[in-house]
Amino acid sequence: MAARPLPELRRTADLIFSKPKVAVFVDGCFWHGCPEHLRESHKNAEFWRSKIEGNQARDAETDRLLQEAGWKVVRVWEHEAPDAAAARVISALRASSADRHEYEQ
Repeated sequence: MAARPLPELRRTADLIFSKPKVAVFVDGCFWHGCPEHLRESHKNAEFWRSKIEGNQARDAETDRLLQEAGWKVVRVWEHEAPDAAAARVISALRASSADRHEYEQ
């Protein structure tokens, strides 16, 4: 479910796990500048380059703000194999759970 991990932050994750504090973002290859699949537009090239660079800067800021608030962030490319993406999400959930148990002891 798309939701804001931090209500005061106008950024929406595609999936959040509130208790373990894991936010998952599925990034589109075009909009987020995938190094494998990004193809520069021939029309308005400078506009699109600037737009995508802005998206990447916002993504980095979002990751930083969430991490500072104790969240683990998983970014998945839209072209990524579902099994591989799921494995990375599960790994983050396990790491978050282990971190919580360590802290509680």
